[in-house]
Amino acid sequence: MKNKFSLEFADVKAIAAAAEAEALRNHWAVSIAIVDDGGHLLHFQRLDGAAPISAHIAPGKAHTAAMGRRESKVYEDMINGGRVSFLSAPALDAMLEGGVPIIKDGQCLGAVGVSGVKSSEDAQVAKAGIAAIGL
Repeated sequence: MKNKFSLEFADVKAIAAAAEAEALRNHWAVSIAIVDDGGHLLHFQRLDGAAPISAHIAPGKAHTAAMGRRESKVYEDMINGGRVSFLSAPALDAMLEGGVPIIKDGQCLGAVGVSGVKSSEDAQVAKAGIAAIGL
């Protein structure tokens, strides 16, 4: 039997705080979602001024990154490269940059999804959050 890492509530709080700090430092109004390895929502916040649609997109990006075990940008790039059949992939909700998996020793612990600014800036916020737990 193998052992499996998992996010603890303290990890989730640290990720959320660091992601929020990165967004505020840059004056970015975003929504931030953190999910477990099955894509289930553990934390969500919508910063002041974030567009209402970002509250739907951020969890979708996080879910996609967790289920696919890779950044959601990978799917966006595939679709933009002509593999439009990925638009019909089941359980992948938001195939846009800004969903980043949380990986430790090759295992996916969950993901962070951010929405509200340019996709690359969304990813920057997500990665800043993940860096707070040393990953």
